[in-house]
Amino acid sequence: MKVILPVPTAQRTQMIDISHEISRVVQKEGWQNGLLTVFVPHTTAAVTINENADPDVQRDMLYEINKVIPFDDGFHHFEGNSAAHIKSSLFGVSEQIIVEEGVLQLGTWQGVYFCEFDGPRQRKVWLSFLKNTVS
Repeated sequence: MKVILPVPTAQRTQMIDISHEISRVVQKEGWQNGLLTVFVPHTTAAVTINENADPDVQRDMLYEINKVIPFDDGFHHFEGNSAAHIKSSLFGVSEQIIVEEGVLQLGTWQGVYFCEFDGPRQRKVWLSFLKNTVS
């Protein structure tokens, strides 16, 4: 079973902290102990875990990835969003997070980020939980 989390984006490239929304789903579903998979079913978006204390980290990450993979670089893909496809592949479309006693086991400064590379759009994130059956 999966839960679908809607993620509206407002900019062409954007990193949105979705940690609290994911935690709310974990609580609502009663997921206690196991492994949570966070999956992005899009080819021009991604998910990553990174620092959530200083918003400049996300700004710096987007600045650098846009420098390394610019939007207009002579790509041949007819939709004009090859840069977004490349960025999605580099960042990745899934993360796994340990859940203990209904709490995401993230480090002190970690957050889960939805990464938009071809927005703005109405996006979604799929959440799937594998319950720990070992006592």
